[in-house]
Amino acid sequence: MPEIPIIMPQLGESIAEATIIRLNVAQGDTVQADQEVIEVETNKATMDVTTLCAGTVREILVEEGVSYPVGTVLGFLDVTEEEAERTGMLVHAEDSSGKREGAGEEARPHFATPEGGAREPRKVEPSIRGLTVPAGMKGAHYLSPRMKARMDELGLRAADISAIVGSGAGGRVTVTDLEKFLEYVEEWPHSQASPMRLSVADSMRRSSTRPLASVGRPVCLDALLDYRRSLEPKPPLTIFLLRAFGKALAEEPATAGYLIGEHIVHPRAFDLGVAVQVEDGVLVPVLRKVDTRTVEELMEEYLDLVRKARERRVPEENIGGGIATVTNFGTFGLVWGTPIPLPSETLILGIGAGVKKPVWSEKEQGFVPKTEADLILTFDHRVVDGGGAGMLLTRLADLLQKPEKL
Repeated sequence: MPEIPIIMPQLGESIAEATIIRLNVAQGDTVQADQEVIEVETNKATMDVTTLCAGTVREILVEEGVSYPVGTVLGFLDVTEEEAERTGMLVHAEDSSGKREGAGEEARPHFATPEGGAREPRKVEPSIRGLTVPAGMKGAHYLSPRMKARMDELGLRAADISAIVGSGAGGRVTVTDLEKFLEYVEEWPHSQASPMRLSVADSMRRSSTRPLASVGRPVCLDALLDYRRSLEPKPPLTIFLLRAFGKALAEEPATAGYLIGEHIVHPRAFDLGVAVQVEDGVLVPVLRKVDTRTVEELMEEYLDLVRKARERRVPEENIGGGIATVTNFGTFGLVWGTPIPLPSETLILGIGAGVKKPVWSEKEQGFVPKTEADLILTFDHRVVDGGGAGMLLTRLADLLQKPEKL
């Protein structure tokens, strides 16, 4: 009987592997075409691997809690000749001895079959966390070839050993220093870092290689809050912020450009991400062409994406490709912060919690109560200067004073 492999699909443009979360079928189960048989978790979301056709599960080759690269054979289905022909995939029939005709060993994922000396699948391991230590000497950042080799063996990065005080020349961290540190923390309480947490850590490491700066200014929310009260249903405040940010960027697209060599690449579309807090991390679903859509047009998609993000099921078409992100950390009661843009973005806009304040009014010649929140813009200083960032914030604040036009 022909067999069809169940293969780890390409789950996103930048995704190289995924972790098996749940096996929904077992050997001998009957499945239908497009049935969700394996649940996997990438560094961006939770997704499902589906079957190409109907059949019977011959075997499952993978384990829960283990990460496998894109393209890995996760299992095999026994299918009919008609189903096999419909898929258009190469199939391997068994001869009388039970061997697959034409099926080389490469058809099997060696890293997923421990028998016969094949290597174990690679698991995602957490980084070593550090301790607060004094600043090192001028040579502290130098890593010898031997040190780099040892770090590669352990899967460590330079940031992971920042807590270690080096005993080498100029404060360099030696292999002996590293081994002593690992022995020191070996008995400390620890937990496995999730793929989500490791993804956030990796993004922040890459973002920190750029010269980032932040500017902020208050914005009066009274006009926006009054207008929002007149609407039913009431759009979340973040939608107004997304819309105003998109319009302001469309007027001055150079502020969202990328510096590549000696050229600034300007955005082709004003797609904005929105930061959504999920368990053990943050997901950033992206809304497309925000500058061309009204608040009413954005609201349904925004609410749907936030819900799916919290379920870790962001649609593939809404993953990645944004030019900037909006984060409303005011929902946590925070009034100020310095958000960090993703490595693929030049900007991130944050807004703090609204606070009732006495503000001087020239018209009233006295202090009047107003609700204000701080807008904070973090930017790549290679592309944008403080003045340009300040003007972008001022324009954004002006747009929020006329919410009915957004």
